[in-house]
Amino acid sequence: MDSFEINKIITAILLVVLLVFGVGKISDIIFKTNKPDIDGYKVEIKTSDKLVSKTSSESQVDILALLAMGDVEHGKKVFKKCAACHSIKQGGGNKIGPKLWNVMFRPVGAVSDYKYSKSLTEYKKNWTWEEMNGFLIKPSTWIKGNKMGFAGLKKEKDRASVILYLNQNSDSPKTLP
Repeated sequence: MDSFEINKIITAILLVVLLVFGVGKISDIIFKTNKPDIDGYKVEIKTSDKLVSKTSSESQVDILALLAMGDVEHGKKVFKKCAACHSIKQGGGNKIGPKLWNVMFRPVGAVSDYKYSKSLTEYKKNWTWEEMNGFLIKPSTWIKGNKMGFAGLKKEKDRASVILYLNQNSDSPKTLP
């Protein structure tokens, strides 16, 4: 192959590259588009059985229907995600997170030998069925500024099961509402 053939091949490649980029630039000039102020689309999602209806900052939940989905044995399996950071045993100690024995219906941030984040110590609520459900959806958005790095439990059955499991692991489990 002589140098003239190589020159033709290189010229053809350069012309194709210039043509591709040139067509893109020329079409941008010819077909002017107005970009929206925000990226993305608004998507409305219909939830099943009216379990969750979002308001501005909180979720209103039919807690009876939610807890009816749960199962303590399933909660024990799902809790393995939590067990890396939390102890559930009676008399168990704190790990990265506080011990969770008797957690249901105690005040948020009440374990005296654990150093909570400022947002949890100032929260001043109890771990009710609704509070625990909201927290387990996504802890970082339910109580802003807490140091729990867990992504949350998206499935309603998983949350309900963990809540029932936490309630069972108590000196005096509460009856369901």
